[in-house]
Amino acid sequence: MAPLGYDDHTTGHERRHTRRAVLTGLAAAGALGAAGCARVATASTTNGGELLDRLRAQGVVRLGIAGEIPFGYIDKDGRLTGEAPELARAVFKRLGVDRVQPVPTEFGSLIPGLNSQQFDVVAAGMYVTPDRCRQVIFADPDYQMLDSFVVRKGNPKGLRTFKDAVAKKAKCAIGTGYAQIQHAVEAGYKESDILIVPDQVAGLNAVEAGRVDFFAGTAVTVRQVVAKSAKAEAIKPFVPVVDGKPHVDGGAFAFRPTETKLRDAFNAQLKKLRESGELERILRPFGFTKAEMTTLTTKELCGG
Repeated sequence: MAPLGYDDHTTGHERRHTRRAVLTGLAAAGALGAAGCARVATASTTNGGELLDRLRAQGVVRLGIAGEIPFGYIDKDGRLTGEAPELARAVFKRLGVDRVQPVPTEFGSLIPGLNSQQFDVVAAGMYVTPDRCRQVIFADPDYQMLDSFVVRKGNPKGLRTFKDAVAKKAKCAIGTGYAQIQHAVEAGYKESDILIVPDQVAGLNAVEAGRVDFFAGTAVTVRQVVAKSAKAEAIKPFVPVVDGKPHVDGGAFAFRPTETKLRDAFNAQLKKLRESGELERILRPFGFTKAEMTTLTTKELCGG
């Protein structure tokens, strides 16, 4: 996924979510997005249960998305899809809201757009971080994410982790703004020695052409990009190191800080979907597997 819609103003921990994005079909969704924004002026600031009541009365919830495959995007037929929008459809239908409407924006505009009421909820697979927890409230994570590598068929260097790659002096490629840049540097790479490429497709090409030994990305991204490759494969996902400690990220829906009742109602339905196995079924078409299912809590990821 090309690095569009990045959270450009962030560094360090916050950059962990500047993941690969393709703003596919935003032009097709422009009218919908504009319609969603046009109603902002009439949408009152809500608290308690008022927003959920209003959404039920309207029969539609506006979702902030950032055009990121596989998290939330408009497909080539102009249809809203992705792991977060499809999960939103399932949860909000159970809450009595039958329709979802996309409001496309850049990733860095999601939280400001939410808090200025341009949409009702962020449905973009957003990583839960302490800094974001000071700006919005999150539902429980609906997935967790590990790192993985694209390597040549047979994994000739036997690469398993960044530390392993450093020891074997493997040449590395990573996408612009990817969290894996930090992970690689923490393992011992010099950032100047990392080949920075536009996206995972460019990373795959670099591996296939022998310019690098591996391309690093999230497990879902890596699995998707090698699916049709005859020359490359994905290694087993692994836990990266952040600030010297093993770290697993989790993605979740975000709500305005006043909307605790809506968030809690969302969580209750999410829990039922997780326990029934329906959550995994919803996310599976977008490359998520049992390994991405999680018991992480927002409290853990927010830093207690």
